[in-house]
Amino acid sequence: MSDSAITYTLYIQADPARVWQALTEPALTRRYWGLSFETDWAVGSTMDWVERGARTSDPAQVVLDCVPDRRLSYTWHTFTPQWAAAVGIGEELRAELARERRTKVTYEIEPVGDTLSRLTVLHEGFRPGGTLIGMCGRTWPLLASSLKTLLETGAPLPGPGHDAEQGDGGYEAYEAHEPHRTDGTREG
Repeated sequence: MSDSAITYTLYIQADPARVWQALTEPALTRRYWGLSFETDWAVGSTMDWVERGARTSDPAQVVLDCVPDRRLSYTWHTFTPQWAAAVGIGEELRAELARERRTKVTYEIEPVGDTLSRLTVLHEGFRPGGTLIGMCGRTWPLLASSLKTLLETGAPLPGPGHDAEQGDGGYEAYEAHEPHRTDGTREG
């Protein structure tokens, strides 16, 4: 992790087509991530994020690159009051996140032999030292591990407050209920 990007690489016992499905199909993303994307995955298309009954839509929330079974890139989502209420994020933290610049996520999928895929997640464009990079830096390893576990065992990792069939939401790994100072650090 640099001061403005997160890179995470993992090896999954699944072919690239199955990894692609896990990244793009709502039935699978809901299982390990707790959310789904509504889009046609065409470059330039908008993406709605649907998480816990909250729909996050924004014209700048778009697909940037899409090569099935190989590469997917999109802008990171918009921090709306509806999203924050659905995932238990307070207004002060939501406003802080909304002030940060929009980031982008890129997934690279590569076959490794006949039975493995290498998945590299690059989340970049963060404000150095910002709150969002800290939150995402803690969340990506959990999400990627849950995706891997789902593909290899048929069930995602259980998260706090979830059964094994429902993965963590994007920000549940972040201790959302802890008070925050205005400088973005946690109290305590």
